[in-house]
Amino acid sequence: MPCRRERRSGASVVRHDAAMNRMEDLNVKACKEAITSKIGAISQNREASDSDRDDPKAMKPNPNSKQSRVIAMLQSSSGATIIAMMKATGWQKHSVRGFLAGVVRKRLKLKLESTKAGDDRIYRIVGKSDHNSNTADPKRKAA
Repeated sequence: MPCRRERRSGASVVRHDAAMNRMEDLNVKACKEAITSKIGAISQNREASDSDRDDPKAMKPNPNSKQSRVIAMLQSSSGATIIAMMKATGWQKHSVRGFLAGVVRKRLKLKLESTKAGDDRIYRIVGKSDHNSNTADPKRKAA
């Protein structure tokens, strides 16, 4: 079955095509403007949340979260083993170790102490780590 355009006379087909092209151009332009405005809004929200994400103190931890439970276990005087953290969170061993290295040490910049007691290793947070301090020789002057 032939489409409508083919049934029309030559002049009306040209006018119809031109009108369709104008409508498509307007739709494309409207879509581009909408996308640009959405991207701008998203980037503004992301910039605002990035500043909160950079400062761990600005974030409000959920006291019932798995991460806060593990940190509470680590802050206790007796510390915690990987097995105990696995049972408290349901995580696997490699996830617990990744949390200790990535979140506790790097992101929160807490000093994590590890002691061996028999066959088990006990992890404990002993205080704030001073990663930002100048570790260069104090006798040397800065250039």
